[in-house]
Formats: sequence, structure tokens, C-alpha cells
Amino acid sequence: MASQGLNYDGCNFFRQRLVLSTLSGKRVKITNIRSKDDNPGLRDFEASFIRLLDKVTNGTRIEINQTGTVLFYQPGLLIGGEVEHDCNTQRSVGFYLEALLMLAPFMKMPLKAVLRGVTNDPTDPSVDQLKYSAVPLMRKFGIDGLELKIVKRGMAPGGGGEVLFTCPVRKTLVSVNLTDPGKIKRIRGIAYSVRVSPQMANRLVDSARGILNKFIPDIYIYTDHMKGDKSGKSPGFGLTLVAETLNGTFLSAEQVSTPQGQGEPVLPEDMGRNCAKHLLEEIYRGGSIDSANQSLALLYMTLRQQDVCKALLGPLSPYTIEMLRHLRDFFQMVFKMEPQKPSDDERKGGDKVMMTCVGAGFTNISKSLK
Repeated sequence: MASQGLNYDGCNFFRQRLVLSTLSGKRVKITNIRSKDDNPGLRDFEASFIRLLDKVTNGTRIEINQTGTVLFYQPGLLIGGEVEHDCNTQRSVGFYLEALLMLAPFMKMPLKAVLRGVTNDPTDPSVDQLKYSAVPLMRKFGIDGLELKIVKRGMAPGGGGEVLFTCPVRKTLVSVNLTDPGKIKRIRGIAYSVRVSPQMANRLVDSARGILNKFIPDIYIYTDHMKGDKSGKSPGFGLTLVAETLNGTFLSAEQVSTPQGQGEPVLPEDMGRNCAKHLLEEIYRGGSIDSANQSLALLYMTLRQQDVCKALLGPLSPYTIEMLRHLRDFFQMVFKMEPQKPSDDERKGGDKVMMTCVGAGFTNISKSLK
């Protein structure tokens, strides 16, 4: 499926380019990767990400120059199957898992991936956030039978966590229109702690409820305190909150404690209040997809059959804007964007944008025949 290649300069949006290259079959050349830094070239976590892509594909050709500042990537066939990968602890498992969520439905065989490393850190979406917001979004596109399980929880910087992700394959995605997010009906969450007092999780719950109880009664935040060999190598705690609407929209927010030995420590009370405020901000931004999953939804809309698909989003994140540019490069996909302002008699938060496209007619040619 090789075709013309694309050339990019610099290390920004590295994952997007390699993921879309793998799905489209277009080769990519990335030059000047941190060429002006004191330590030029690919970072260890980027090399680890390339190794993961190599494990889930067959026939991928990768060339890196001696200084690591030039990468040539010719994608092979997505095969999936059973994969184990030790993720570099500079980035969390969520960094790698976000890419697998985009790739897994289009593989030859159902994916069963075991990822080891940091499950929760302040930089990347945590496994918890992806489990409670991205997985329900994938089901809307007809991808059922998903499992995302934290076997061991590992906090930054030491890691020691383990995650199991299983995903079936699909020949095509179903048609959906996500234009009406609906009103919030309940809030759920998980407060977790490892290698610290279990009271940390309880303090997170109490402080978050102190804010959210003013708005809605149906709130349940359960606590998770892993012990022994399931608690990873570093102490820490965090909170993930998800608001669910009447129409099945999931809006998420999270806060994770500062890694041991890095920066100022944070009180669980402050963290719980901040997480609750971030969730309220996400609700105000609104839309049928939360900020963390805008790119995943736009990719799935692109890879559908050739019919019209619409989704109402809140303000687009910089990462999402770059995804739109890359979808144009790799799939010649251009979205129609219509600003949506709330009317005077409706209290539905800030300005939104209606994203409309006609699917690229993508079919999973890798899927095994049964």
C-alpha cells in the first residue's frame, strides 16, 4: 500500500504523524529532530514508541541516522495479536495507549496488549481517564468487546505499573452523529493512592464532593488503594472524574500528584477541589466529546464510510487543530467547521463548533477472513 511520502520538520506531534502514516500507508520522513538542542535527536520515550509500532505491524521499515535527528518511516501491515511492551518511564502508559486506541480496530487480529510502566502522571492522560471517557466513545463507533484494566498501578517517576488492553477488529465503523450532548445526569470518579496512606484517597473524595454536591446529587467516587506488588515503585495519588449526560456523552477531568522528588508537593484537598473545578470547566466547554478525546473522534469520523458525519465540539485544543492538519495531509480530509453560539434562553456554556465531514470510505483490509 506504499504511496507518496510526506516530509515534516521537527519533533512536534511525533505520534500523530506515525499513527496516521501507519493507517494511510504513506511513508514519512521527519528531519531536524531537536537538531539545535544540546542533546539532539530522538528521546528514549520516542524510540520506545517506535518499537511499539514495530511490534503491532509487519514489514515496517525504520531508518534513523547516527545522530537521531532524521527518521524515515515506511509503515507495514497492522497485525495486532498479543503484544507486551515495557514503556519508557519518561512518559506514562497513556502516551502509548492513546496511539493504540487509534490503531487497534484496524488490525488484522484482535489486539491483546500488556503495557508496563507509569500508569498515572501529571503530563499524559491517565489510563483511568482513557478507560472512562475514550472507551465509551469507541463503543459509539461500533467497537464493542473492549477491555482496559489496570493490573498494577505505577506512579511517576518509578513506574512499575501494568495495564491490559484488549480490542477487537472492525472492517468498518458505524455511522454516528454526535450533535446533542444532553444534560448532565451523574458524576462518577475514582480516587487512587499507592505507597501513601489510604486516607489520601478519602481526602480527595471529600474535597471534590464539597464542590460538586452544590450542582448535582448523583455523585459516586470510589477509592482504589493498591498494596504490595500491585502498588508500583513510587508513592502518589490522584483523582479522575467523569460527568455522564442523558445522551451518553462522557466529559472527563483529572489531577495527579507531583512525582516524588519533582516540584512542590500538593495537598489532596487542593487537588480534589482543582479536579472538580476542571470538570466544571469541561462541562462549560461542553460538546459531545471532551477535550481529551477530540482527536480520536475526528480520526474515527475520517475513517468511516462515505457518508456525512457530524460532531459538536467545545473549543478545539491545539493538539486537535494539528490533528485536522494532519488528516488533510494523510487522507485529504477537510472538515466543515460551523461556530455554534448558545442562544440567550439556553444556558449551555461557551461557544462550540459543529464539525462535519464525509467519511473517506476507509475499510480495514488487514482484517482476517473468518
